[in-house]
Amino acid sequence: MYTPKPGAAPLPRMIAAQAALETKMLLRNGEQLLLTVVIPTLLLVLFSTVDIVDTGAGEAVDFLTPGILALAVMSTAFTGQAIATGFERRYGVLKRLASSPLPRWGLMTAKTLSVLVTEVLQVVLLTVIAFALGWSPQGNPFAVLLLLVLGTAAFSGLGLLMAGTLKAEATLAAANLVFLLLLVGGGVIVPLDKFPSAAQDLLDLLPISALSGGLRDVLQQGAGMPWADLGILGVWAVVGLAAAGRFFRWE
Repeated sequence: MYTPKPGAAPLPRMIAAQAALETKMLLRNGEQLLLTVVIPTLLLVLFSTVDIVDTGAGEAVDFLTPGILALAVMSTAFTGQAIATGFERRYGVLKRLASSPLPRWGLMTAKTLSVLVTEVLQVVLLTVIAFALGWSPQGNPFAVLLLLVLGTAAFSGLGLLMAGTLKAEATLAAANLVFLLLLVGGGVIVPLDKFPSAAQDLLDLLPISALSGGLRDVLQQGAGMPWADLGILGVWAVVGLAAAGRFFRWE
């Protein structure tokens, strides 16, 4: 009756424990907090209160908030996850975790849950700040949720693909460079119509442009379901996750 029965915990409990650990590690990391919380918050407050960029008619905060929400998703699901996973791979953490009772897909599920928890905290914080700045959102909440979920899937796939194929130092440099480029050219702060028409056609196909544009159409313009943007995000999600699953190296 009292004989110990060693063995692995139930799978849901292992995934939940790993997800909680991943979330705590992310929230304790100063660089990650800078990317996921500080930079989006500062950009929202700065560009909403100081007339630096021409955001068109209406209040600047109404244009900026959807783009900053998209930036928050990218910073967590892509940049932060790519850097953290890349260095875990370099230091052999992933290799050791892969040999534990937690299956590899369970580890990736835990990482995904950690990303989602972090994004919920980001969205709540940025929404509170935006309301304080006078934001007046419109549109269908379900469309917003669908955009955020597909955006998370797209950026997670791309982040894991980068982390699983490049060296950690290369991932650090590339992820930060992509973050800066998409911040400038993804319709987050600068409207895409400010770019040359030839460049707009290409920029419209980027996941950050689809996410920020879709959120802006719904939250600022009160549009219905943004099917075109959802389609672009869906393609990026399928391609990114499939490529990550195919080419990810654990060592």
